[in-house]
Amino acid sequence: MRIIGGERRGRRLARWQGESIRPLRDRVRTALFDTLGEAVVGAEVLDLFAGTGAVGFEALSRGAKRATFVDSAAEAIRIIRENATKLGYENCVEIIQGDAAKTVKSLARRGKRYDLVFIGAPYGTELAQEALRALAEALPLRSGALVVVETFHKEGLSDTFKPLELVDSRVYGETRLTYFRFGLGEENR
Repeated sequence: MRIIGGERRGRRLARWQGESIRPLRDRVRTALFDTLGEAVVGAEVLDLFAGTGAVGFEALSRGAKRATFVDSAAEAIRIIRENATKLGYENCVEIIQGDAAKTVKSLARRGKRYDLVFIGAPYGTELAQEALRALAEALPLRSGALVVVETFHKEGLSDTFKPLELVDSRVYGETRLTYFRFGLGEENR
């Protein structure tokens, strides 16, 4: 696995060996960042269920200002730290080991606000919906923030996460990316 665009393009990432992690494939990551375009530049990014951190590190390589990585697995946290050091991003990352939904609420209480959130929960679980509900309730988001959720292509997400508005859904092989936007003027609800 490697960074596919931006200033660290081509740099290899340390990866998790084994079956318990499913990194976002290069092809899907390319499509995701092609869709995001310049919205990544200067963004504060939250990578939930971060795994190796590939999405957050890709965002940093493409001009994001900072990235917060959240994963519950100690091995994932170790790998994210290793990748941050390997890529020279130690000073622009926060790495948190914990439950995604609880961490979202904690980040909101700390006054953190994000422009871009990626949720890559394990397929076939309710974890993506739980994280979306936590985001909708706690709102650690800036006006216009984009939330992208990765699910299995046969899984759909409803538009029941107000004030997050469902704006797009795209399928790439076995992966579905669903896009939600946090409405303008809602930031200080």
